[in-house]
Amino acid sequence: MLMEPVLGDVAENLRRAEVLADEAGAAGAEWIVLPEFFSTGMGFAERMADAALPVEGPALDLLRRLARRHGATVGGSFICRDADGHNRNAFFLVGPGGDVLGRHDKDLPTMWENCFYVGGDDDGVIDAGELTAGAAVCWEFMRTQTAHRLRRRVDLVVGGSAWWSIPAWRPRWLTRRMEEGNARTAAGVAAAMARVVGAPVVHAAHVGALECPLPWSPLTYRGWLQGGAVICDAGGEVLARRDRTEGPGVVVADIEPGRRTPVDDIPAGFWFHDRGALSAFTWFYQRHHGKRWYRRHALGRPTAQVERA
Repeated sequence: MLMEPVLGDVAENLRRAEVLADEAGAAGAEWIVLPEFFSTGMGFAERMADAALPVEGPALDLLRRLARRHGATVGGSFICRDADGHNRNAFFLVGPGGDVLGRHDKDLPTMWENCFYVGGDDDGVIDAGELTAGAAVCWEFMRTQTAHRLRRRVDLVVGGSAWWSIPAWRPRWLTRRMEEGNARTAAGVAAAMARVVGAPVVHAAHVGALECPLPWSPLTYRGWLQGGAVICDAGGEVLARRDRTEGPGVVVADIEPGRRTPVDDIPAGFWFHDRGALSAFTWFYQRHHGKRWYRRHALGRPTAQVERA
């Protein structure tokens, strides 16, 4: 699924996600994967602090409803408020009967995501009945610890992303080159993870323009969401892809779940791919800014009020 979100508009995003999921279900999809932050999108905007949902709320209701409607296994992540009062970016997997099969909390928030939730520490391995699924969310596809926790343990990897571009700042020749590398990385992470884990990957994403303030800066971020919706086999061969230039929509492909001998070794180090100098700097400073901002502005705020279907 490739979805264009409206930043922080929970009701509209749930509606858009349902339309696309119904399209996938009508095409015969037995597994339907929604992108990361399918209820909100992601950007540094204060309204995001009021967009968290209760676990038992409209986002999980949507996953259950879609699963029952299409007799499919359905998954996706959203910012939820847990019983301890903290927000987490939780990927839920729901079986065809509407039962929650498992949950995975993204381990480390990425950049300004630190403003809106805290990380988790589970292994993301979910018993889905006849097979075992592994969940990975966005920049978890960038970290070798994800490959270590899933390698040879799962029959299928499911997840999604909200991956933003590097803006066209001056000098434009330099940021353009950085963005070309960023786009290549975003486009290749699903296939690369399949090759080191030894299982097919189904990856959903967001698409569209993104504009928001830049933390600790007078600048405005202006860019777009990228990465594309991708389905690939255990060897990393892309079976179906929808690029951001094609706009919102779905891809469907036949895959053979199961554990294979991984094609590639897990790289040494913490990062699976080179982030680039600008992304590494932004990761560092926005992480420190975001943890403070979360405590001051997001922690303890009311959850979003959305009518449950």
